[in-house]
Amino acid sequence: LSTMQFVPERMLTAEFREHTRFGEYRADRYREAIGEVEYLPGEDAQDRRMREFGHLHLTRWLPVLLDRKDRLSMAAGLEVRVPFCDHRLVEYVHNIPWKIKTYDGREKSVLRGASAGLLPDSVLNRKKSPYPTTADTRYERDLRRRVGTLLAENRSPALDIVDAGALRELLSRPEGHFDTQLRRNPLETALSLAQWYREQWNS
Repeated sequence: LSTMQFVPERMLTAEFREHTRFGEYRADRYREAIGEVEYLPGEDAQDRRMREFGHLHLTRWLPVLLDRKDRLSMAAGLEVRVPFCDHRLVEYVHNIPWKIKTYDGREKSVLRGASAGLLPDSVLNRKKSPYPTTADTRYERDLRRRVGTLLAENRSPALDIVDAGALRELLSRPEGHFDTQLRRNPLETALSLAQWYREQWNS
């Protein structure tokens, strides 16, 4: 089920959702994650909520990014470092009150403040960029082609999980729609599942 973490529930077949009790499973995992959060005495509602977001990011989302970084860098023969993930820095910053983290109304306020005078203004004040993802239209076309083939063959067990009708609806949208990872993810997940089934059982 962890494979489905970035796929909207509406993209899954009703049979899969019913058999796995997917909504219940997801709600249980969310409650479990929130139950792990350690609050500081005297925190107001906003600080408590932002601490929850931070915990979810550090324990659920960040490991996915680090695993992806490791795989991609090793595949290219690169040694990549992530200095901001030093546990002492993470532990310290995690406990900074939210009002201080956003004291100037911008993202990464503490980092910008700490780096003032050390970095050129062009770097210090540039707009935050998202995690790298390709917007190359060739990738989208290939993704559409491969998912179209998967649907046309209609024999992969992956289609027992990711709903074929929902995939067709995505494919019917104009080219350029999949300019972000979250919009492409259901298609990528369907292909990944299909590949996994082929490797496991030659399906």
